Amino acid sequence: MEESENYLNKIEAILEKDPSYKFEAYTFVLAALHDTVSRLKKPRHITGNELAVGIRAYALDQFGPMARTVLNHWGIHTTLDFGKIVFALIEVKLLSKQPEDRLEDFDKVYEFEDSFGKYKMSDE
Repeated sequence: MEESENYLNKIEAILEKDPSYKFEAYTFVLAALHDTVSRLKKPRHITGNELAVGIRAYALDQFGPMARTVLNHWGIHTTLDFGKIVFALIEVKLLSKQPEDRLEDFDKVYEFEDSFGKYKMSDE
């Protein structure tokens, strides 16, 4: 129980400092990281590019054609947003990084519209 409280407190601390993304965005990125690493034959550190691709697969698996809508609702509009979330989680020590890891590794990995499709809310 104490560990989960610490986890929640750390994410809440991020939100107090920068409310750009919703709470769910952080927990989703952590879940997507776990999913991505668990698909490897042998667990290892993954790059920002690999994680961004893994997040896309996880989002499509979890939300299907609504993935882009859900991510946008949480404040995520580009792959660089994934990087900003990851580095905020690193800052509060919920994740760790290698010396070569950079925020720029997440920049323009793919375009959201191309990767998640053009979802229409109506029949227009």
